[in-house]
Amino acid sequence: MTATQGKDDSDRNTALNAATDVRQSTDPESYLPPKTELDSPRGRFSHAWRALRHRNFRLYFGGQGISLIGSWMTRVATAWLVYRLTHSALLLGTVSFAGQIPTFFCAPYAGVLVDRLDRRQVLIWTQALSMVQSLALAALTFSGLINIPWLLALSVLQGLINAVDMPARQSFMIKMVTNREDLSNGIAINSSIVTMARLLGPSLAGLVIGWSSEAWCFLVDGISYIAVIASLIAMRLNSEPIQRNPASTWTQLKEGWDYVTTFLPIRTILLLFALISLMGIPYVVLMPIFAAQVLHGGPHTLGFLMGAAGAGAMISALSLAARKNVRGLFRMIPAAAILFGLGLIEWA
Repeated sequence: MTATQGKDDSDRNTALNAATDVRQSTDPESYLPPKTELDSPRGRFSHAWRALRHRNFRLYFGGQGISLIGSWMTRVATAWLVYRLTHSALLLGTVSFAGQIPTFFCAPYAGVLVDRLDRRQVLIWTQALSMVQSLALAALTFSGLINIPWLLALSVLQGLINAVDMPARQSFMIKMVTNREDLSNGIAINSSIVTMARLLGPSLAGLVIGWSSEAWCFLVDGISYIAVIASLIAMRLNSEPIQRNPASTWTQLKEGWDYVTTFLPIRTILLLFALISLMGIPYVVLMPIFAAQVLHGGPHTLGFLMGAAGAGAMISALSLAARKNVRGLFRMIPAAAILFGLGLIEWA
């Protein structure tokens, strides 16, 4: 090959590469990554449920799904029972407040405490205590001894239990989903369990209350805790020594507070969540008033109203489970908050 031929071949290759670059620059598909099996409908479905490949998480999914249906039945039954006994919006709010305020104050301290304990044992104890609380509600309601002081006391007890249960449950996710690539999917599926129960539980509660009384909802809830306790006991976990943090409780709380206040994305999301929780979510407390006085219905109407909110939450949870990454979520969060506000305006 002569030098002239080599130069001609080089120029030809350069021209072909340039033409290819121009052609690709005008073709948007050229910038997309190559398609994989995950891009097919079957692949997207398997991707959305990949955390269920872990045996421990499958056990949790089944047990917690059953238990949460019972929990939502109790939540609806408690609200209707307060309304039936008092017909007072003030007492509806008071009983709800009694159940939430212990969690608000105690959860940060409980989170630090849970880090120093065996999380599975903590969850078994919290579920057992919740079962006792629900069975106590059932016994008092069946006997006709239930009244507002009893409801307030048992609501405070459940709030204290939840203060320990929530951080233990959230941190236990790492033990059940050992592959960190599947962890975000496990969190999304956990949210879908809650929303599925929010869809089914209130509807069942409305039917059960209309058929008999609130006591049966409390009894079903108490029995349902057996499923989650059994799933926790059946899990096979690696026995790892609990790492004791030498720092004091106050020091660990301060570290968490400093992280939340200095990391802008977390701070922004938590502030938005606090605002929604304070100004928006309490509409649930007044749902018995809407069901009975506005829509002139009964407990079944209350169940359908609560279930409708659960249906929307279920759709969102499934869409989160199907996501491959977190891109776009920071635009979805404020959009969802705006839509929620518009929905409350329509209610008003």
